[in-house]
Amino acid sequence: MKKIFFLLIFLLGLNAFSQIERVEPPNWWVGFEEPGLQLMVYGKDISKAVPALDYEGVSIVKTHKADSPNYLFINLHISANVKPGTFKLNFEMPDGSTETYDYELKKRSKPAEEYVGFDNTDAIYLITPDRFANGDTSNDIDESLNEKTINREDHYARHGGDIKGIIDHLDYIDEMGFTAIWSSPLLINDMKNQSYHGYAMTDFYRVDPRFGTLEEYKELADKAGERNIKIIMDQVANHIGLEHWWMEDLPFSDWINYQQRYENGEKMIFSNHKRTTNQDLYASEYDKKRMSDGWFVDTMPDLNQRNPFMARYLIQNSIWWIETLGLGGIRQDTYPYPNKTFMSDWAGAIMKEYPKFNIVGEEWSYNPLLIRYWQDGVENGYDSNQKSTMDFALQAKIVEGLNEDEGWEKGLHKLYEGLSNDFSYESPENILIFPDNHDMSRIYTQLKEDIPNTKMAISYISVLPRILQIYYGTAILMDDSEKPGDHGLIRTDFPGGWKDSKVNAFTGEGLSVEQKDMQKFMKNILNYRKNSEAIKRGKTIHFAPEDGVYLTSRISGDEKVVLILNKNEKLFDLHLKRFEELDLKGTTMKNLISGEKIEWKDKIRLPERGPYFFTTKMN
Repeated sequence: MKKIFFLLIFLLGLNAFSQIERVEPPNWWVGFEEPGLQLMVYGKDISKAVPALDYEGVSIVKTHKADSPNYLFINLHISANVKPGTFKLNFEMPDGSTETYDYELKKRSKPAEEYVGFDNTDAIYLITPDRFANGDTSNDIDESLNEKTINREDHYARHGGDIKGIIDHLDYIDEMGFTAIWSSPLLINDMKNQSYHGYAMTDFYRVDPRFGTLEEYKELADKAGERNIKIIMDQVANHIGLEHWWMEDLPFSDWINYQQRYENGEKMIFSNHKRTTNQDLYASEYDKKRMSDGWFVDTMPDLNQRNPFMARYLIQNSIWWIETLGLGGIRQDTYPYPNKTFMSDWAGAIMKEYPKFNIVGEEWSYNPLLIRYWQDGVENGYDSNQKSTMDFALQAKIVEGLNEDEGWEKGLHKLYEGLSNDFSYESPENILIFPDNHDMSRIYTQLKEDIPNTKMAISYISVLPRILQIYYGTAILMDDSEKPGDHGLIRTDFPGGWKDSKVNAFTGEGLSVEQKDMQKFMKNILNYRKNSEAIKRGKTIHFAPEDGVYLTSRISGDEKVVLILNKNEKLFDLHLKRFEELDLKGTTMKNLISGEKIEWKDKIRLPERGPYFFTTKMN
C-alpha cells in the first residue's frame, strides 16, 4: 500500500504541470523578411518552465511571463539560411520534469512576389457562407459547440451553408465573371446565438467546424486559384467573441479594453462610434478613448492592440493565414476602431512580406475625406500602409441620385458630383465600390424595387475606375423589402443552395423572367469587364448630366466604352455633338446589353429608361 501511495504522490507531482494545450502560431515558415517569431504557449503553470531548443539557425532571444501563470511568450530568431524542418521545444519544469513540443518550420509554397493582391481589374463576389450553399449536411450541427441547432425559418439562426457549398459552385462564380471571392469570416464563432455571421471569433486559428475544416478551406483556395479566382479573407483585429477561449484566462491585465470592468462584472463602456476622432484636430482624449477602446457590443470584447504581445499575435495571425491559404487579399472589418498606430504597423508588416498584396479596410463613411485618410500614400501625417478603402460615399450618392427626380444638383447630378471627388484620392482605382453588402439593404430594396434603376447602378459601378464588389444574390434581385435593413433578412438563403430549394439560381430553374434577365445582364457586363483594357486601365471622361441623361466613358487605345444612363420615361433622342472629344463620329459600336450595333453619328435614340452600354470592341 505504501508503494502505491508514493506512486500516486509522484504521479500527482508530475501532473502539477499539465501538458501544453496550445502553441500559436501552430507552425511557421522559413524565408521571411522579418526573422523574429513570437510564440504564445498556453498550459497550466507553463510560465514556470524554462524553454530550450537545439536547431541550427533558430535561437531563443527572450522569454516573457504574462500576468496569468498559464502563458509563456517565447521570442525566436530564425536565420535567413535556416532549413525547413521540425525541432523540439523542450520545457524544463521546476520539479525537474521536461515536456517536449514539436514545432515545424515549413518551406514557403511560393515566393513573396507571387502573392498578388486583388485590384481594380477584379470583380469580387461577396458571400455570407452560412446562407450561400449547404454542400455538406453532416457538419450542420456540432454538439460540442454552444449553438446546436439549424433553423432556416429564423433569420438569425444558422442555416447550414458551408465551405463545400462554395467549392461546389465555383463554376457558377467563374462563369458569372467574378475574379475574386470575399467570404465573411470562416473562423469559429462558438457563441450561444447568432454565430452564423462569423464576426465574433472565438479562436483565431480554427475554422468553424460547421463551415468545414482547414483542409476544405485550403481546397477552396486551391480550386479557386485553378480558375484564377483570388480568395480574400475577412479578418477582425478590433474585437473577439465573448466566448473566445482567452476570456476564461486572460494573459495580461490589459489584454482587452476595460478589462477590469469586465472582470468585476460592471456595466461595460461601449464605443461612441465617433470615427472622426481619428482625424479630428480638436477631438478630446475622452472621445478618442471611447471610440477606440469601447466595446462594439456587449458580446464582442474590444482588443487592446497597444499591448505589444497582442499586437504581435494579430500580425502573425494574418501572415499565417496568407501563407496557409495563399491569399489574394484581406478585408479588415471595422478598420477605424482599433488603435490606428497598430493598424499602420499591422498593414506595414504584411506589405513588407508581400509587396504586391492588397488590403481593404472598412470605413463606413459618406465623407470622401475620411475614406481618403486611410489610403496609403496620402499626405496627411498618417501612413496607413493599405492601398484600398471602401467607397460608401459614392455608393450613397448613386442610390440618392437614382431615387430622386432630376433637378438642379439632384438626380444624376449626384452621381456626377460624387465621382468628381476622385481628386481627393491618392489612387481612385484602388477604392472599392459596391451596390450593396452584407450590412446594408439590398440594392434592389434601396432602389425601391425599380429594375431599370438597379441596372443603371450595376452598370455604372462596373465601368468606374474602381475595384468592383458584388454581393451574392444581387444578380437575381434578392431583396429585404419586407423589413429593410434587417441583417438576417439581408443575408437570405441563396436559392438553389439547399437540396429542398424550389428555385435554383445556379441553373436558372424557377427564376422569374426579371431575375433571369438581371442575371444575364450582370453576367454580360462582368465578363466584358474581365477582358476590357479600357475599363481596367483606361482614361475616364464623363459629361455633366443634361435632360435626364448622364454619359461616362472609358478609353484605352482603340477600345472605347460608353455608358449612358437615361432617366427619361419616354423615347428620347440624345444629340451627340457635345461628346465630340470622344472622337467617335462614324464609329460602329455594339450595345453590350442588347447586342445591337449602331453607328455613332448625330444622335442616338433611347427608347426607354435604363442603361445603354456601348463598346467599340465587337468580340
